[in-house]
Amino acid sequence: MDAYEAVTSRRAVRAFTGRSVPRETLERVLSAAAWAPSGSNIQPWHAYVLTGAPLAELKKRAGERLASGDPWDAPEYEMYPPGLKSPYRERRSAFGEQRYGALGIAREDLEARQRAAAANWDCFGAPAALFCYIDKGMGSPQWADAGMYLQTVMLLLRAEGLHSCAQMAWAKYHKTVAEVLSPPDGLILFCGMSIGFEEVTAGGARMGRASLDETVTFVDGL
Repeated sequence: MDAYEAVTSRRAVRAFTGRSVPRETLERVLSAAAWAPSGSNIQPWHAYVLTGAPLAELKKRAGERLASGDPWDAPEYEMYPPGLKSPYRERRSAFGEQRYGALGIAREDLEARQRAAAANWDCFGAPAALFCYIDKGMGSPQWADAGMYLQTVMLLLRAEGLHSCAQMAWAKYHKTVAEVLSPPDGLILFCGMSIGFEEVTAGGARMGRASLDETVTFVDGL
């Protein structure tokens, strides 16, 4: 698979088979992903990979919290600006319509939307998950570095025939994740990432992208 195919075939997959992901594959991907760029090469990411019994335990604990109606943990960072302006507001709204529309869930059916969202905390059935932390003292550039690292991981997973889904949703249960992982003090959970083989029979819509004219300006004198 070449780089272009990896980029264009990567998408957020939300249905995985139970087929296990070999440890050597994950090690190969993460060893290569370490070459992702970061300012002054400080490599501000801290990744944890869960499979088997530890991942099952995390899913169990998250599921119990969800079933009990336990409120989300206090946020450690702002996922979206409170006053999301145009055109970002419209793109986010379009995502919701496309995502839930593909599942046959009406906009007003909040209960069905909540059930679909709950699959986040089962990692959509994935047999492996990565959790990315960053030091609380880091600034916006280092968060961008972590994003480049995660993108590199996801593209390398595609090269291995695997799919993934990055999930900021896990930050809402960061205390539960910490109970299982015991990260050092001073780290913030940025996101989780479900990893595995796609359950192709489940179907899944590929989200559209803004046109080049909307997001890119060429300044070339032509």
